[in-house]
Amino acid sequence: MAKIKTRENNSKREIIIVQASKLFKEKGYKAASMRELATAVGVEAASLYNHIQSKNDLLNAICMNVANRYTTHIAYIENESSTAIDKFEKLLRFHVQEMMINYEEVYVTDHDWRNMEEPYLSEYREMRRNYRKRFASVVQKGIDQKEIKPVDANTIVMISINAIAAVDQWHRIIHKVNSKDLEDTIVTILVDGIRN
Repeated sequence: MAKIKTRENNSKREIIIVQASKLFKEKGYKAASMRELATAVGVEAASLYNHIQSKNDLLNAICMNVANRYTTHIAYIENESSTAIDKFEKLLRFHVQEMMINYEEVYVTDHDWRNMEEPYLSEYREMRRNYRKRFASVVQKGIDQKEIKPVDANTIVMISINAIAAVDQWHRIIHKVNSKDLEDTIVTILVDGIRN
């Protein structure tokens, strides 16, 4: 029987989560089977259960990994001593980079989080809501300090996050724009669009 091949600094569970992200993105969470995941990992299906509890355990892990990265990052940005517009730009760049570097995880989280089971679903939903409030608070400070145009902060956050989600299309086409240029273009459009 084959064993899960780990790489430096990756546990077997982490390898399974990475492969599950790819499979869920490709087939959809509901359509993906544990047998397909086992094949992708290179083991018998029964061997997966030595490292995970269920398919939903994998979805919970994927979504919570993403949520924790975003929460950790915004806490770091909030504590920086920089202007609100600089913080806004750094948050945008983080979102774009996540869509490029951790594409499958972010995609699955954005599309399948509603399939999570409790208590993870409620925890994730609260983290998501709290993140958007914190992001809007950064924008509102920029509005209050006259760095950002006086428009609704929540709308700016919603439009920005949805615009960055379009990076999904970049993954589907022949990459005529390199990732750094794409990041810079998105940030320029969104930051200059709200700069006062």
